[in-house]
Amino acid sequence: MFKNVIVYRIGPGWSATMAQMEEGLDPERFVACGASQEKSIGWTEPRGEAHGPLVESVGGQLILKLKIETRSLPGSVITRKAKERIAHIEATTGRKPGKKETREIKEDIKLELLPMAFTKESSVMIWIDPDANLLVIDAGSQAKADEVVTMLVKCLAGLAVTLINTKVSPTAAMSDWLVSQEAPAGFSVDRECELKAADESKAVVRYSRHPLDNEEVKQHVEAGKLPTRLALTWDSRVSFVLTESLQLKKIAFLDVVFEGTSAGKDDGFDADTAIATGELCKLLPDLFEALGGEMVAA
Repeated sequence: MFKNVIVYRIGPGWSATMAQMEEGLDPERFVACGASQEKSIGWTEPRGEAHGPLVESVGGQLILKLKIETRSLPGSVITRKAKERIAHIEATTGRKPGKKETREIKEDIKLELLPMAFTKESSVMIWIDPDANLLVIDAGSQAKADEVVTMLVKCLAGLAVTLINTKVSPTAAMSDWLVSQEAPAGFSVDRECELKAADESKAVVRYSRHPLDNEEVKQHVEAGKLPTRLALTWDSRVSFVLTESLQLKKIAFLDVVFEGTSAGKDDGFDADTAIATGELCKLLPDLFEALGGEMVAA
């Protein structure tokens, strides 16, 4: 649970009971793609139990799950079929279809082939921390997170969110940590990094499983290459990769997290949720502090 994290601040004044949230989400419950439907998106049970609640509360933390199903066809298949059909029209009528008719032919072919196309399913976990007024989305891209936010705002009356913005940008902070070879309090720098040149060359240097506390890395940064990804570990408990846009990727909970508890790494929904939210509840404020604190909108 929560391999990637994009964090939002929930706007002031929003609150909802679980019953109100269920009522708002239920009309958009997930329904599988129809035969000629390219995409379906909707809410599904976070616990995975059919006909269960769409909002789960574990230790006061609210968990939702958005499911996405897509039915797609390779563009090369549509193009090939269209060429065959156009060739047949030319051979039988002596005329060549124009651009508009060609587009219509391709659209007809897509509709004909869609029912035979395989579907692909994916899901996104969402965590709402009511006390901290944080929305956390387990999305690997901003586009996917935007899709989730659109659905949340549509279904939960009065909800407004903004991306967390810190006083010091992740890029500036990561540059400082690499040049000074000193991580912020509570964190350690690991062995993965990506540096990109800001000039026209767009040169990229990537380090993987490589020490970063050396002169070579320092010289790259001082020469103008900006860090876009940096692996960190927080409190010897959670490792992750911080990106230039304040996303956390490759989140992993280390063995020490599970010591002294009866929960294992795959001990079920409640244990996984309690561990993930419990650790991230402490990590995120420390990370924001390491980036100069949160920028508060005027």
